[in-house]
Amino acid sequence: MSHLNLRSKRTWLALILIAIIATTLISAFAWTAGWIGKRQTTESLVMEAVQPFPAGFRRAHGKGICYVGNFRPNKDIMSLSTARVFSQPNIPIVGRFSIGTGDPHAVDSSTKTISMALLLTTDDKQQWRMAMNNVPYFPTHNPEGFLAMRQATAPNPETGKPDPERVARFLQEYPEAEKFLKMTATAAPPDSFANSTFHSVNAFLLVSADGQKQPIRWMMRPHEAQLSLAETKQQHTTDNFLFDDLRHTLEEQPLMWDLVLQLAQPNDPINDPSQPWPQDRQQIIAGTLQVTSVVDQAKGACRDINFDPSIVPAGIEVSDDPILSARSGAYSHSFNRREREIGYGKATDAVGKQEVK
Repeated sequence: MSHLNLRSKRTWLALILIAIIATTLISAFAWTAGWIGKRQTTESLVMEAVQPFPAGFRRAHGKGICYVGNFRPNKDIMSLSTARVFSQPNIPIVGRFSIGTGDPHAVDSSTKTISMALLLTTDDKQQWRMAMNNVPYFPTHNPEGFLAMRQATAPNPETGKPDPERVARFLQEYPEAEKFLKMTATAAPPDSFANSTFHSVNAFLLVSADGQKQPIRWMMRPHEAQLSLAETKQQHTTDNFLFDDLRHTLEEQPLMWDLVLQLAQPNDPINDPSQPWPQDRQQIIAGTLQVTSVVDQAKGACRDINFDPSIVPAGIEVSDDPILSARSGAYSHSFNRREREIGYGKATDAVGKQEVK
């Protein structure tokens, strides 16, 4: 057996090199886990809407419900993409409906934003994860702009309203946000998950068998019709009317959405989700999503899933959209925090346990 010669320069150089490699690997692991370092944008996107924040819940879109169902593709899409999701006849799905506020106990009328998340797993174990909202585009072209908008539109404590001068300064720097602010200010609040359209605001690339790449965005378009005004008013009578409606409807029938792809043309921006593509761009129904049942998120399979939209199967690629990367980082940060809380036994409501006082 050989022994270390601590009087040798070569031995010391080797030991220093090993120490550097080990430190680098440990630091990288700790950074990835969120234990060290500052990723300002990613961390800033993950706010806690209430204090103290209840352990184990998502920091964004905290109030939700799990669902299961299946996806049946339109095989015509196989000419545009080799993804298995377009050739397997029937794919089981797990997903989550939620409202767009961080408070997991918020009333449903507290926000106009509602969401659908989705995980498709094909028989070759590849996954496609989606996270969509009921708004057709993002407010700004980059994540820094989104943070600036949140600060600019925060209510002034003295007036209870946003400071007009602060909003004006923000719009000078991010003029693309004006159409988003006008749209959200005038939009009607949603009356049901079942009749809402959910959008993937980011662009992705379909990759065909011969390597051709087609940029796309997509939406989930419902089969259910909009409610009448009288029906809408009747809906808004309870704190949980959106989730109650979903449960009651699914007791009677499954709900369906068409996955509609919008195909970009050469000059359409694929790295700026604040710029919607023209309405005359070709649209193709790529398949039909069927939701068959729901279960409380504390016990459902969706609770421990990170619906990171950058996770796509072979045959689909992410674009260079900076918002997509920021969403991936923020979702990962939120996922790590809540799973750590659950793992250390700190969560109660989030996992269906009674809080001990």
